[in-house]
This record gives sequence, structure tokens and C-alpha cells, in this order.
Amino acid sequence: MLVLNCKNYAEATGSRLARLYRAAEASSRRHGARIAIAPPPHLVSAARSRRVATLAQHADDRGPGSTTGHVVPELLRAAGVAGSIINHSEHRLRPAEIRAVIGRLRSLGMSSIACARTAPEAARIAALGPDYVAIEPPSLIGSGTAISRARPGLIRDAARAVSQSRSRLLCGAGIVSGEDVARAGELGAEGILVASGVVKARSPARALDELASRMPRRRAVRGE
Repeated sequence: MLVLNCKNYAEATGSRLARLYRAAEASSRRHGARIAIAPPPHLVSAARSRRVATLAQHADDRGPGSTTGHVVPELLRAAGVAGSIINHSEHRLRPAEIRAVIGRLRSLGMSSIACARTAPEAARIAALGPDYVAIEPPSLIGSGTAISRARPGLIRDAARAVSQSRSRLLCGAGIVSGEDVARAGELGAEGILVASGVVKARSPARALDELASRMPRRRAVRGE
């Protein structure tokens, strides 16, 4: 899966967000790639696509009601959101919180993408049963230097760390080219988490299409 995290970039608001969804739909059809977009939090209900899933950038283990300021999974689902990123380097959670949010999302039939900084952390998070573990070294996020080039061993180690779990491995940080994606697949990743490499590109549609064209094939997981 290719996950486009729009963060809070101004380039992913208004009509530009709609164009990102249209570009993702076109690339998904053209290359058969599964693509999901995590728009800025206040825009999760602003875009709709039958082909491209919408994800939240964060979710809390809180329910509907008197939970001011929290991101409530039940309300995300009601808004058509398919799942959530969890524990991104820019919004870290404690292990108990990660476990609780994964469980809450699972109970609602929603997907979870839990981020890890290291291979040992990836192993610990995979044991909690998220659908995806995304390995992202913070030092490379937004750098334009891809994890698959600068830290290939980290992807290999993370792939081994999650191999006996139900989780699939994504990788992110600095990915900007189709070659970066292809190399990540060779190292054991089944998809990517990308942000500025697409959202801030001169042509987001072309950047997204190049990445989608090199997406790795899906592997079977335990229990399937």
C-alpha cells in the first residue's frame, strides 16, 4: 500500500486536496496500486473516493461524548475514514496507548498503521497486531534522502522483526523516486509512507504516479 500523509501542509488544502485524490485514483487504476491518503485532520470528511481510502493521521483511545480535543475513532468511521496512522514520529504515543488504539480500531473494522523508529520497536509494535507497521527513522523524514538508500539495513531488520506477525511492513522517510520504492520492496517492505515527496513536489500527480508504478507485490501473511 502507498500511504500519502498530507500532514498539515497548506499544499493539501482546498482544491489541491481534491486534485491529490484524483491523481491517486488515476495512478491506482493505471498501476493496480492500493493508495490511501491521510489529509489534514480537519479535512478528513472533505474528500470522497471509492478507489482511494481516507486515513486519519492520528486517533485516540476515546469514545464519543465528553472528550474535547480527542480524535475519536467512532466519529472517524462515521465520517467515512477507513483507518488511522498511529505513533508517527511527530505524534508519539506510549506503548499502552498504541495497544489501546489498535484494539479500538480493530473492533470498529478500521485499519491501523503503527509507526516505529527502530527494528526492535517495530517488533514490539507488531506484537500488538496492527495491520501495518511503518518503519521511519526520524532523521530522514523530509530529507529527500530515502531510507532505502541511506538505511537499507533498517528495512531488512524491520522486515525480519515483523515477519512472524500478522502485520505488513511499510517504510517511509525521504522517499522521492520510483527507484526508492523499488529498492524498498527488494529489502522487504510491502509499501511506503510518503509525505513531502509528493505533496510538495512541483507536480504532485507525476510524483505520485512514479511512486505507484514501482510498488512491490503483496505477500501472504499468517492466518490468511
